[in-house]
Amino acid sequence: MLGNWSLGSYFKEEAIKWSYELLTSKEEGFGLDPKRLYVTVFEGDENAPRDEESAKIWESVGVAKHQIYYRGARDNWWPARKDEWTWSGPTGPDTEMFYDITPDGLGDLSPEEFQKADEEKKVIEIWNDVFMEYQAKEGKIIGKLSQKNVDTGAGLERLSAILQKTDNVFATDLFASIMAKIYEFSNSNNIRSKRIVADHIRTSVFLIADG
Repeated sequence: MLGNWSLGSYFKEEAIKWSYELLTSKEEGFGLDPKRLYVTVFEGDENAPRDEESAKIWESVGVAKHQIYYRGARDNWWPARKDEWTWSGPTGPDTEMFYDITPDGLGDLSPEEFQKADEEKKVIEIWNDVFMEYQAKEGKIIGKLSQKNVDTGAGLERLSAILQKTDNVFATDLFASIMAKIYEFSNSNNIRSKRIVADHIRTSVFLIADG
């Protein structure tokens, strides 16, 4: 996971503009196709209002209005607010960025079509900006923080797969040498098992390196 924080220095406008620039700029960023970029924002509930502000900022930087979708606290809140939410600490809505990885592109999608594409992994989440402005105690929103903070998170492997034009993270150079060694020593045709082994090997190396 790649990420950075702002502790009161900037908020939604800067975070969203910089996210979009890094993802799409050919000069300063990854140069991804803006037409394949879909965005979700918080739909609002009894705890916090609908995040129209983020949606308008996304529009201002170039994301088409029909490629911005509203979702509830299960999807667009950190930590996700589910049935038994007992979180205590800083919390808030987030905006998430998804990228179309299909060969020909999905084009315009209705909210229902976008949901289906997400479930079928035709679009994948590559980044999120969490807007920490609330305080929770034992699962209840009790007020706002003294300052507005931003916590961003981007998937290194997912971005690598998109930029290297592969259909899975295990085909990227992050895993290529590990996968090659597993193929060398294994006669199994079970690709899922090989990928699980590769993921565990890499995790074990990190643990060993950290002592």
